[in-house]
Amino acid sequence: MAYDGYGRWPKYVPVAQRHAKADKAMQKLGKKGLKVEPIKTEGRKIARTFWGKAWCDHLEKFSDYENRLPRGRTYVRNGSVCHLAISKGSIEAIVSGSELYNINIDITPLSAKKWQQVREQCAGQIGSVLELLQGRFSDNVMKIITDPENGLFPQPHEIKLDCDCPDWADMCKHIAAVLYGVGARLDQQPELLFLLRNVDQEALISTELDITSATTGKGKRRLATADLSNLFDIEMDEPAKPRRKKQMAKKKTVVKTKTVKNKKGNKKVKKKAIKKSVKKSIKKKSVVKKKQAFTPTAAAVRRLRKQFAMNSAQFAVLVGVSPPTVSNWENGSGKLKLRQRTQEALSQVAGLTPRQAWRKLNRN
Repeated sequence: MAYDGYGRWPKYVPVAQRHAKADKAMQKLGKKGLKVEPIKTEGRKIARTFWGKAWCDHLEKFSDYENRLPRGRTYVRNGSVCHLAISKGSIEAIVSGSELYNINIDITPLSAKKWQQVREQCAGQIGSVLELLQGRFSDNVMKIITDPENGLFPQPHEIKLDCDCPDWADMCKHIAAVLYGVGARLDQQPELLFLLRNVDQEALISTELDITSATTGKGKRRLATADLSNLFDIEMDEPAKPRRKKQMAKKKTVVKTKTVKNKKGNKKVKKKAIKKSVKKSIKKKSVVKKKQAFTPTAAAVRRLRKQFAMNSAQFAVLVGVSPPTVSNWENGSGKLKLRQRTQEALSQVAGLTPRQAWRKLNRN
């Protein structure tokens, strides 16, 4: 319960009752267009991966936060973080307390110098490139980017906190719950850490490719013409084979016999075989396969993204939505309810080959 600043404490509301009230409020916000992204944890563990745990450990080492963090852990475990969305340098959340409170956390972008150091440390690990292209991160890369001092985690002076609850403290329990919620979200979507610090993880790929080319003595032209399908496990189009418009039938030999009269009488004489080339022009029938219309379901979106070998952030740029929106789609069930513009964008993307999809992504 938060002190209201006027000598009064709000009346205690049981957790179950708060959640029921919050669910109704979030449903209304969802109808107004908000992509609701709640934080759900299992058991007492907020984060299960080492990078998710590293985020939580990073918070706990700051003495400025230690008094409020325990209450935040309780809130995130009991499902009070109704919505948490991560974007460039920003975290927006809604937490259920005695009322619904809105939280905004601004994170300073990572400095160019520090990002360059991270890139240099990740360079030379070809395995990490393969995983990055497929939207996955190796443990080696994650250990580098989650380093408390030299990685992507923000320091206290790089974090600006704001909550509209009546608590006077900068770090209230609602903000603490949101910060822990970020650790739970990074469990499933580690690429959001790059988005939060406003850096592009694809820069790790370009650095790796530059080093590979330099150490092998193979230039970019050589690399571009390599067998990318085998190297990066991406489905590539086969080169088109020239088509012959007409197919010639086999030559037929026709042998004729003719009865002729000679001086000794009638005799059947086999005349010289006459070979005739019978040419028949056979036009190939063009078979046009009708493409089925794309049905936007959670499984279909997930399958399409994996077909393109993209992570959530890359696929979001391709479709023209935010990464949390893509995650929300894939975590849903059944047919997705989308706006017409979004439906059209997904349908267009579904008609692309992996190569075309990557070209369009690079143009964006």
